Amino acid sequence: MTQLSYETTASVAPSAAAAPASAAAPSSSEELPALAIAPTEAPVQMAALVTPTPRQASPHRGKQKIYAQKFRDAKPINFGKQHAPHRLPVHGVDVSRWQGNINWQDLREHGANFVYIKATDGGDHLDPMFRRNWLAASASGMRHGAYHFFYWCRTGAEQADWFIRNVPKEPGALPPVLDVEWNGQSQCKKRPSREQVIEKMRVFLDKLERHYGQRPIIYTAPDFYKDNLQGEFLDYPFWLRSVAAHPSKVYPGRPWVLWQYSGSGLSKGVGEKIDLNVFNGSERDWHNWIARNTH
Repeated sequence: MTQLSYETTASVAPSAAAAPASAAAPSSSEELPALAIAPTEAPVQMAALVTPTPRQASPHRGKQKIYAQKFRDAKPINFGKQHAPHRLPVHGVDVSRWQGNINWQDLREHGANFVYIKATDGGDHLDPMFRRNWLAASASGMRHGAYHFFYWCRTGAEQADWFIRNVPKEPGALPPVLDVEWNGQSQCKKRPSREQVIEKMRVFLDKLERHYGQRPIIYTAPDFYKDNLQGEFLDYPFWLRSVAAHPSKVYPGRPWVLWQYSGSGLSKGVGEKIDLNVFNGSERDWHNWIARNTH
C-alpha cells in the first residue's frame, strides 16, 4: 500500500529500475522489511488533476465465482498447518502505483477475488494510478474498494473530505478502509497520544460512514495496534497485517475480517511484488459478508 505521495503502508515498491526517477523509496519495517516513502509538506501529485466521477451501477453485484489462489511468495513464511492462509478460500490483494500496469483478468484468475486500491493519503495526495486501477478492477468484475493512508499532521475531517472528493460512491464497492500506522520515514514527526489518535480516527470514520453508508474497515500493523488500538473500536471490522505469525498470536483477542499475510507476493498479471490477503471465513461467509456490507 504505497504511492508517490510520499506516505507509507505495507506494500512493496518496485526496484529502483522500475520506480519513477522522481521518487526514491527508503525502507522501513514492521515484522519483515517493506519499502516506504516519506511524505512531504509540498506534494507533487495533486488529486484535482485526476478526479474519479460517479459511475453507473456495477454489473457485478451478484455472487461471483471464487478463484483458487495460485500466488507464490518471494519470502514464504511457515504459519503452521493449522493457521496456513491457504486453508481459507477467499484471497485478495491490495495495490497502488507501485504495481504498475496490471492485467486484471490474469490477476483475478490467479486467485485475487478482491482488491483494495490505494486512493489517498493526507489531505492533498492521490495515488496517480487510482482512477485507472479503479475502473479496470470494476471492468474485470473483481470486488474492489479504496483505502486511505492517515497522516498524523492533518485533521481527520480534512482527510475524510479529501477521500470523499476522490473516491466515488459505486454500487457494489467494498467498504472504504482507513490505514493507520506509524511512518518512520514521514516528515510529520508527530506521534499523537492514544486519546488523540482515537479522536482523529473517529472523526474520519464517522464522516466516511455517513457519506458511503458503509462502516469502514480499519487496517493496521502490530506496533501501531499495540500503542493505540488494543481494546478500541470493538464495533469496527479490522484488517490486520501479520506477515510473520497468525493474527491470533500478534493481535490476541481481536476479531478480524481480513488478514494481510504477505508483502512479497508474486502473481500472474503483476510484474512487481504485491500484498496478499485472505478473508476470514468460507466462500458462503464471504458471499454473506458482501451482501451485508455492499449496496
